[in-house]
Amino acid sequence: MDDIPEIYAKHKKVYPREVHGLFATLRNTGVLTLLGLYYFMPWFRWDSHQAVLFDLPARKFYIFGLTFWPQDFIYLAALLIIAALALFFFTALAGRLWCGFACPQTVWTEIFVWMERWFEGDRNKQIKLDKAPWVTSKIIRKTAKHSLWLVFSLWTGFTFVGYFTPILELGQSFLQLTLGPWETFWILFYGLATYGNAGWLREQVCIYMCPYARFQSAMFDKDTLIISYDEPRGEPRGSRKRNADPSQLGLGDCIDCTLCVQVCPTGIDIREGLQYQCIGCAACVDVCNDVMDKMGYPPGLVKYTTQHAIEGIKTHLLRPRMVVYFVLLVTITVALVYNMVTRTPLELDIIRDRNALYRETNEGLIENAYTLKIINMDNQDHNYRLSASGIDNLKLVIDITQINVKAGTSISIPTRIQVDPVELKKVGYDIHFELRAMDNENLYVNEKGRFIGPLFK
Repeated sequence: MDDIPEIYAKHKKVYPREVHGLFATLRNTGVLTLLGLYYFMPWFRWDSHQAVLFDLPARKFYIFGLTFWPQDFIYLAALLIIAALALFFFTALAGRLWCGFACPQTVWTEIFVWMERWFEGDRNKQIKLDKAPWVTSKIIRKTAKHSLWLVFSLWTGFTFVGYFTPILELGQSFLQLTLGPWETFWILFYGLATYGNAGWLREQVCIYMCPYARFQSAMFDKDTLIISYDEPRGEPRGSRKRNADPSQLGLGDCIDCTLCVQVCPTGIDIREGLQYQCIGCAACVDVCNDVMDKMGYPPGLVKYTTQHAIEGIKTHLLRPRMVVYFVLLVTITVALVYNMVTRTPLELDIIRDRNALYRETNEGLIENAYTLKIINMDNQDHNYRLSASGIDNLKLVIDITQINVKAGTSISIPTRIQVDPVELKKVGYDIHFELRAMDNENLYVNEKGRFIGPLFK
């Protein structure tokens, strides 16, 4: 039994070394920008409501000056299509840019790593601390770190819920200890998920749980920019003095310092070739360029390149798939923005009474009954004027004298259309209901209905 090999390798904690450089600056800028938007956006006000609020009970979704309803679900579908096309485009262009610079797992892990360094020091100090016995200083450092992690995670959950419950109301409920069960559940759930994923699991999410790492290669081709080690230039690797001539020593430019491994958040060795665990953060590029500069060697031993460039073939960044992705992305984005900006914040649903095809009034007129549902999706109240057309001399009968619909609400109006039988030459007619705001002639909708009459021989 002792000769049976282990099937599962024990997880080894990754201690990413701090790195500075162009890509590190871009990554840090992205982290601060994205987290800033996430945490501060719910506190911004627009008109009389929260700038970004998804009010599920009221079925209204506020995004700055626009109010969306469940009927606008098509916009969400378009946003998902745009997100997918953007992922395809940037992956085909430069690999896992999303993973390395904008993925929530990367963003929150980065901020958790920063907090860990505040309490436990750099990479070497963290390794030394973890190996040290549990003395008072270690307990204090670990407790302080996890306490800050938990507070930050709960603040993350609180902010998440603040996008669905007005955050000022949520804050008052929290201070008064009157949070509802659902708010409490989601704050704890999202907070603990953040604490677990960014604090404990980290690279394991990227390596074992994220499906994107598994199918990303399907979007790569030989002209995709990837982070790669220049093996012909770097090998054979070996240590040497700073002023030594590597050609006289029979060595390549790689001094085998392993810094590229130490800075990798997933713990891989980029010198072993492209691996699915690589998230494209380019930390190895920054640290290797720094080493090359100190050694007096040209930069680019580890760099963004393409498989074609490695093989000595000309790279074509502008290729058919990139053009198709870009054209589709721009077209759908422009169409979505145009439709969102020019959308009419008014909807009219026509529900015909199906209990009777028609009825004859005491005056001998043929009558059809309808229920008109009016939805005012605007941010202000409106009075509306209703008219109908489609049959000569038709008569529109409504049971109210004034159609007033408050902002963000809907009403249902019983309506009847009456027609003299002499005007009816066939069984069915298409009629049109027009609803127009009395204070804004440009705010109107025109919907088609159906009028059914008797069959005259």
